[in-house]
Amino acid sequence: MKFGIATFITDQGIRPAPLGKALEERAFDSLFIAEHSHIPVNRESPYPGGGELPEIYYRTLDPFVALSAISQVTERLLLGTGIALIPQRDPILTAKEVASLDLVSGGRAIFGIGVGWNREEMRNHGADPSTRGRLTDERLRAIRELWTKEKAEFHGEFVDFDPVFSWPKPVQQPHPPIYVGGGEAAFPRVAGLGDAWLANSMPPDELGPQMERLRSLAGRDVPVTVYAAPADPEQIEGYMALGIERLLFYLPTTPEDATLKELDRLADVARRYGHTARS
Repeated sequence: MKFGIATFITDQGIRPAPLGKALEERAFDSLFIAEHSHIPVNRESPYPGGGELPEIYYRTLDPFVALSAISQVTERLLLGTGIALIPQRDPILTAKEVASLDLVSGGRAIFGIGVGWNREEMRNHGADPSTRGRLTDERLRAIRELWTKEKAEFHGEFVDFDPVFSWPKPVQQPHPPIYVGGGEAAFPRVAGLGDAWLANSMPPDELGPQMERLRSLAGRDVPVTVYAAPADPEQIEGYMALGIERLLFYLPTTPEDATLKELDRLADVARRYGHTARS
């Protein structure tokens, strides 16, 4: 089982380059960073975590700018969005951003995606929250066309363009892996459009039955990465028994010194399970 980090990169925390270096030095295999373009001041959508919405949600850096900066100071670290909010993203621009990240990183991009929860944020981007699932699926199909076809075109309910040239193409073939976030409602999207399931943190005894339902629907063994997993030995052992691909420990957004101390602690936990630091 692999160990990675999930976090929010903001203007108030550790900068992208020092974070990337620190993760690679401690042998974490991946970094997944959150995205929010903005947060409306007047918001009715409840924060899924409960209580007040943390400030980090409206201070996030653009994920592709941050990951591109990290790509230039690392060699092995996988660089993922966790998650890119597809209802809020133009598919042509997004296809270019992901492919560009894959190119400048030497084929290390992971496209973690989801439909989002903040209805007011979506509406500011012209998206109807009631159709965000269909919109997401269609945009993903269009993005894959742009990645894989020399002359790409798409004609759908929400996305419509005649043949276009769109470069660069991704380094990874046929395209960077698509990790689909969400709960069981996202399983058809995982099965039809995804390469892996990016599961929200839950105890292993809850995750196991969901993995079985996903396998049954997809007709294949779908790799699973658990987002914001606790650094708890009992739960880690439970995840290992399930055969999941990767655990992403949640890293709070703090200044550099505090971040490095927390990364040392998390790396020490991971080392107990075969995670070995590299020079």
